[in-house]
Amino acid sequence: MLQRMLGAKGPATSALGLGCMGMSDMYGPSDRAESIATLHAAADAGVVLLDTGDFYGMGHNEMLIGDALADAGFTRSHKRDDVQISVKFGAQRDPAGNWIGFDARPSAVKTALSYTLRRLRVDHIDIYRPARLDPNVPIEDTVGAIADLVKAGYVRHIGLSEVGSDTLRRAAAVHPIVDLQIEYSLISRGLERDILPTCRELGIGITAYGVLSRGLISGHWSKGQGKGADFRAHSPRFQGENLDHNLALVEELRRVAAEKGVTVAQIAIAWVLAQGQDIVPLIGARRRDRLAESLGALDVTLTADDLAAIERAVPKDSAAGDRYNAHAMASLDSER
Repeated sequence: MLQRMLGAKGPATSALGLGCMGMSDMYGPSDRAESIATLHAAADAGVVLLDTGDFYGMGHNEMLIGDALADAGFTRSHKRDDVQISVKFGAQRDPAGNWIGFDARPSAVKTALSYTLRRLRVDHIDIYRPARLDPNVPIEDTVGAIADLVKAGYVRHIGLSEVGSDTLRRAAAVHPIVDLQIEYSLISRGLERDILPTCRELGIGITAYGVLSRGLISGHWSKGQGKGADFRAHSPRFQGENLDHNLALVEELRRVAAEKGVTVAQIAIAWVLAQGQDIVPLIGARRRDRLAESLGALDVTLTADDLAAIERAVPKDSAAGDRYNAHAMASLDSER
């Protein structure tokens, strides 16, 4: 497995990480046995970074990862320190799963971590981060509370998620920030304008989620998918004429991938990998076959001609629809 650094002051990690959300939430039903098998397969392939959130399935995802790490299939070949667990916290949900706010007060930070450690059955979290900026709490207070947990040995490193340049600077003045988790893909390139240069100036790495835009540019999505509990049914890019437009972009990308002899998903992931050694894509595979396909991106070398062809197929800002609905977009510090 290729290695990359998480920022100037962070740890070495695998060039690809595994985003675990879909194993518990947001994309409809998943298979528990297949999820655990996928986690084991990722570890066997050298994937070090596992990304989760305490609100994914209201704790289910953390417990699932805890079970996978404690399973004999993992412990026969691996140790706890063979993986790095990245956890987001702060999103508040009611018993029906509705989103009801955000809480990143120092007391809430420490309470959330206590439950996370218990659910995961570990004694520390490798990277701990607020999932969003709490508009009612100065970022200095939130980061300061996590810094206390670093000093106490419960957290190794501090990350952030979906924040803008001003917040990054204020946070980094309190404690080193190893990475910013933010959506980045061929059709989500907003961070290139200001946030990515700021991260590079401050020595902050990028863990890129949504590299396949929640499956939209995976080459596997088609009209009629995403119903019921799958939140993509309500996502602007997956609706009506927006979906038709975006799937047409995918077909253009498919032609480039075919000429290269790779899949659409592989060329899309390889494009993100090619944007800099400080970027670690998080792949959202929840099945072993999808994991294997995504790992194949590591064998794809994109030439200058390849990158130009990809740019012609999917020009910057060519996607139709926002990446979240209007309410969620308004809550993103990174979009201000």
